[in-house]
Amino acid sequence: MLDILLLRKDLPAAVARLETRKSPQPFLNVEAFQSLEGERKSIQTRTEELQAQRNQLSKQIGALMGKGEKDAAEAAKAQVAALKDELDGSAARLEQIQAELQAMLAAVPNLPHESVPVGADESANVEVRRWGQPREYGFPVRDHVDLGEPLGLDFDMGVKLSGSRFTVMKGQIARLHRALAQFMLDVQTLEHGYTECYVPYIVNAESLKGTGQLPKFEGDLFAAKKGGQEGEPVPDDAALYLIPTSEVPLTNLVRGQVLAEAELPLRLTAHTPCFRSEAGS
Repeated sequence: MLDILLLRKDLPAAVARLETRKSPQPFLNVEAFQSLEGERKSIQTRTEELQAQRNQLSKQIGALMGKGEKDAAEAAKAQVAALKDELDGSAARLEQIQAELQAMLAAVPNLPHESVPVGADESANVEVRRWGQPREYGFPVRDHVDLGEPLGLDFDMGVKLSGSRFTVMKGQIARLHRALAQFMLDVQTLEHGYTECYVPYIVNAESLKGTGQLPKFEGDLFAAKKGGQEGEPVPDDAALYLIPTSEVPLTNLVRGQVLAEAELPLRLTAHTPCFRSEAGS
């Protein structure tokens, strides 16, 4: 998520950088952002004024009580009570504005680096480096379905058990799948210094916000509900999702932490399923 201070400091520059991403729709509703920011500033200024008035009146009440001016003290107390009501209302509205701003910023992508070439489509991409050459085959390249089915890749069984885009692996291909996972973990941990992790396959919404899947890709996620399909809607902090990749739980292991430079880099690895519904595919 972008630092809101960046937008407050130089909104036009940030918007100009976002526009280089060539999205058909603006990433940021500038008018709505400016309106919320203006209201936030106004409320905060008014809140400071009210707090100053309340403090001044509170001092007066003590002085008036000391002089025996009970009626004047009661009038001042009534003023303080009225200020409290307005302050409470301002605090509630400010909390609502902050939530709206957070939701708005969560949908804004990162700003492209100045070095990224700007173009209308992929033809403007610049090749930075190349390693090796694409392999040429002396035979027709077959689809993974044609290769996998004789080895035990069962699409029909996956549909029977779960629905479209699920598969069952049996026999040789199930063994190959297990061996590849083991090979990957062994290479990463024994040769490259990674720490193997076993992570939950279900995470909360905050974890998916931490890696950028929410709110943008909610339609591609599988939501998980405790206690069955029915029930009352749950708040965001109680929502659960199946992970789309092990990146989500691994990255969120340090969510909310500030790491010392000496601790870096962290090398973490895990083997997990990847649950993606791929909306629209």
